[in-house]
Amino acid sequence: MLRITFICILILTTFHLRLFAQVNPSPDMVFVGGGTFVPLYGSDSVPVKVEDFYLDAFPVTNAQFEAFVKENPVWKKSQVKRVFANESYLKHWSSDTLSEKEREMLDDRPVVNVSWFAAKAYCECQGKSLPSTTEWEYAALASETKANAARDKEFYQRILDWYSKPNPKVLPPVTDGFKNYYGAHGMIGLIWEWTSDFNSALLQGESRANEDLDRQLFCGAGSSGSSDVSNYVAYMRYAFRSSLKAKYSVSNLGFRCASGVPVN
Repeated sequence: MLRITFICILILTTFHLRLFAQVNPSPDMVFVGGGTFVPLYGSDSVPVKVEDFYLDAFPVTNAQFEAFVKENPVWKKSQVKRVFANESYLKHWSSDTLSEKEREMLDDRPVVNVSWFAAKAYCECQGKSLPSTTEWEYAALASETKANAARDKEFYQRILDWYSKPNPKVLPPVTDGFKNYYGAHGMIGLIWEWTSDFNSALLQGESRANEDLDRQLFCGAGSSGSSDVSNYVAYMRYAFRSSLKAKYSVSNLGFRCASGVPVN
């Protein structure tokens, strides 16, 4: 009897540890369980499948990005090639690294004014990648209590209220963003974020011939191809992303990393 009890405890402990490891791969990443959702733009408004993935719990901070550029000098503002970052790259830093005064003020704030190339390089150095637009939009559907709060009027209004506010001179700490259903902070209400395929919504077909380019996605006709004409906040995100080029650096645009497997 004692032997059977010991085996049962061992099995339950092993199961619990495996479950814990799946849900909490590292203190810096959260597990986002896969599922389906209908993106604003897709193929005939058909739900798309999202596989399980892991997402940084917080956007990347100035302190983390400073550590990255120290280890990878090619991404210092004085050395980065203009083809990879425009003249606004890290413009809120007075030099290649943070001054003491800047460090006190910015260490725990999300890094912005970084190009897509720099964000991609940062994530790759961590063994991660930028989330795809589908992954990011899927995770951003979550409120504090619901995995999909797309039909929650209060949640929608909260997003709309944030989009209508001007950017503060100094961004709040990454920990100030609300913690959503998956445990990710600041998906909404802190900064805009790069995705791996940020400009994919308006790029279709072969760009030189443009034979398959859907011109209905542009300007006022953009709503005709969407899955939900009332989802103004999603329009804003797709429109903003589509206005970007990979070398752009914007004062309210940062990033976080993702991974298909746990990364410590």
